[in-house]
Amino acid sequence: MSESSAAAAEAVAARFEELYGSAPDGVWAAPGRVNLIGEHTDYNDGFVMPFALPHTAVAAVSRRDDGVLRLHSADVEGPVVELTLDGLTPGSDRRWTAYPAGVVWALREAGHAVTGADVHLASTVPAGAGLSSSAALEVVVALALNDLFGLGLRGWQLARLSQRAENVYVGAPVGIMDQTASACCEAGHALFLDTRDLSQRQIPFDLAAEGMRLLVVDTQVKHSHSEGEYGKRREGCEKGAALLGVDALRDVPYDDLDAALARLGEDEEVRRLVRHVVTEDHRVEQVVSLLESGDTRAVGPLLVEGHTSLRDDFRVSCPELDLVVDTAVTAGALGARMTGGGFGGSAIVLAEETDVPAITKAVEEAFASAGFKTPRVFEAVPSAGARRVR
Repeated sequence: MSESSAAAAEAVAARFEELYGSAPDGVWAAPGRVNLIGEHTDYNDGFVMPFALPHTAVAAVSRRDDGVLRLHSADVEGPVVELTLDGLTPGSDRRWTAYPAGVVWALREAGHAVTGADVHLASTVPAGAGLSSSAALEVVVALALNDLFGLGLRGWQLARLSQRAENVYVGAPVGIMDQTASACCEAGHALFLDTRDLSQRQIPFDLAAEGMRLLVVDTQVKHSHSEGEYGKRREGCEKGAALLGVDALRDVPYDDLDAALARLGEDEEVRRLVRHVVTEDHRVEQVVSLLESGDTRAVGPLLVEGHTSLRDDFRVSCPELDLVVDTAVTAGALGARMTGGGFGGSAIVLAEETDVPAITKAVEEAFASAGFKTPRVFEAVPSAGARRVR
């Protein structure tokens, strides 16, 4: 554990003791994620390739046995929120507390004997930036309770329960990628995940060793998955699968895409959604092959191709994200694309290490010229998944 991580764990533990009057039983951390490639494919049973960020949600937690859940966040002003486990009901909470409370609900609904907890949370994952801040909150609470109550659940199982918490309790129709990335990623690797059966391969991804960097550009444009547009895209994909007679769009072969689109007739909206998902799955497989063969720089054009598909076919980009991609590529980046659900959030930029200063300056100047809020730019380093830190 790094010195900064150790300091964060100690700070969260100290604040827990101030709030609850005793030291926590332990401290856990779960990261946000960047998705290298594979956007809006996870709820279509497709392929994704995320990696974990060094930015984490940290939770100090103690077990309770009286059916009470007490929650507090360093990132939200307000007192400790006290809930009863028997009163946890999907859709009843629109506050930040719905995410950790939803995990407790999902665990209990699945038959796991969770009897209460005191929780204090703090997060360095930027909220609303497309970097899975909500999944990090869910997974860190799930892991803490798994350990404290001896549930014996594996990472992929914690991810499934965390996804259920967000789908059912919070009401956001997210796929499985974010929670699995937070729970299962390994440092120095990207996670090639088949979201149908949750089979995983850790793909080495050490850009620094090859003289490259991956930048995250947080546009500071906030989004919310539960406000409708994300759900509309998911419904359109399900409609496309039904019209094509397949279980999910994952089952449409890339080589048969033109024939599949022809079968969809005049429904242009569904045609666009289907085209994106099928081509995006193919891009993920291409990126895996390139990384495994050591041809990392050739990934760049596939990132741009993916952004174009998200912008034109899936229609989830925005002017700020488009400006990042266009400016970065013009300034010499190997590739760039939006990452996350869209409608704001972040873009990623793959670049030679020597080009990073010029690209960063160009993006910042382009935002200033357009009158946009100054973006936050930082390097994304593939980091460890959820773990106990104290």
